[in-house]
Amino acid sequence: MTRMRDHWRGQFRAMASPCEVLLRTNDAQQAEAALSAVAAEAWRIEDKFSRYRTNNVVAAINDSNGATVAVDDETANLIDFATALHELSEGRFDISSGVLRRAWQFDGSDRLPDEQTVADILSCVGWNKVLWQRPDLTLQPGMQIDFGGIGKEYAVDRAAALAADLVTHCLINFGGDLATGGASDASPAWQVGVETPDSAGRRADRLIRLSRGGLATSGDARRFLLKDGKRYSHILNPLTGWPIEQAPRSVTVAADTCTQAGMLATLAMLQGPEAESFLEAQSVQYWCRRS
Repeated sequence: MTRMRDHWRGQFRAMASPCEVLLRTNDAQQAEAALSAVAAEAWRIEDKFSRYRTNNVVAAINDSNGATVAVDDETANLIDFATALHELSEGRFDISSGVLRRAWQFDGSDRLPDEQTVADILSCVGWNKVLWQRPDLTLQPGMQIDFGGIGKEYAVDRAAALAADLVTHCLINFGGDLATGGASDASPAWQVGVETPDSAGRRADRLIRLSRGGLATSGDARRFLLKDGKRYSHILNPLTGWPIEQAPRSVTVAADTCTQAGMLATLAMLQGPEAESFLEAQSVQYWCRRS
């Protein structure tokens, strides 16, 4: 925790991301309590929903081998949200598509997977193959789920709500997914920099003043393949198993919550060449970069 000119700044790591908490309060103990609450919530959500854990609800679902798993309300809420996104995106958003990572390694190299390998894995992808009747979830053998597309934004909003109970105004930043909390009308806006693609966080592409709501960015700045001059984004189309064609380099969306902003940014990327048209239809503030 560090004292800045008009706020406190706390840092920690969670969800494979640097996490930053900016807190406006004159009370150091309040700031420490808020940082502790935010970090604890981030780690709780990571422990519960990360596909890298072996003893959480996601592991129980992924290891079920066709058996039905009854889930708790928090997990059911995330599954309901993912189901709605699947319908809104006409199948392009799919939390069962994480198994495609077996074929794709977005490490900046030129190593594309074999077409047959991708086709074989696709047999284990498709939310339409899943039986979901809250609270019971049944996956076909070989299928898995991955909350990576919505989990971090959910954690940001949860953390912002907790911090807002302890300090006047706050900004939560988990790896570039952000949300504010507290009395925004009585506090100066936070100035947020959105990095330039390929700058690895060293240069801001634009500065945004954020006093309320959330902000999220989706793009291929760090995860991609490059083959014969063609860039392959890590944003995969679960209907084909291959990267979305003609997707923007990055999409940033401002919305009422980080979860909403992240949802719209991801759905826009999945629209490929129609990303801007999609966002215009949502009547939200956005920034889209194609080069």
